[in-house]
Amino acid sequence: MAHQVATSESERRLPVLPCACANIRRAARAVTRLYNHEMRSQKIEITQFTILMALERAGEISQGKLGKLLALDSTTLTRMLVPLRKRGWIQEKEGEDRRFRIIRLTTAGRMKLEQGLPHWKRAQDRLQGVLGEQTMNQLGQLLAQVTAIFEDS
Repeated sequence: MAHQVATSESERRLPVLPCACANIRRAARAVTRLYNHEMRSQKIEITQFTILMALERAGEISQGKLGKLLALDSTTLTRMLVPLRKRGWIQEKEGEDRRFRIIRLTTAGRMKLEQGLPHWKRAQDRLQGVLGEQTMNQLGQLLAQVTAIFEDS
């Protein structure tokens, strides 16, 4: 019986790919699926929810600074902001320079964030339950370090 458990555990393990990028992206897709599953009833994807969370912390922020915070290029961020604006969750205004856009959460965006938090927390807790608190903290620090090193590449 013990042999069968060990076999099924080893069958669930994925091979380490020879490319760090491939391993990170594969893990990101799996984690994204976990969070999206938990957020589904709120009709918001984790990528959108992350933007709401970032805006809650940052207050008013330029689109450029938001992109830098989330490590997103301008085109991708612009595309991601469209559904948030259409749903009334964010508001944009011109900055001092017409090339700059200032973004902030609306009251509806704050409400959506509050409604989604228990679902986000459930996904967060599930991930931490599998990894453990220490590994979760180490992973967050390591990924922030990797992002900071290559953010201008």
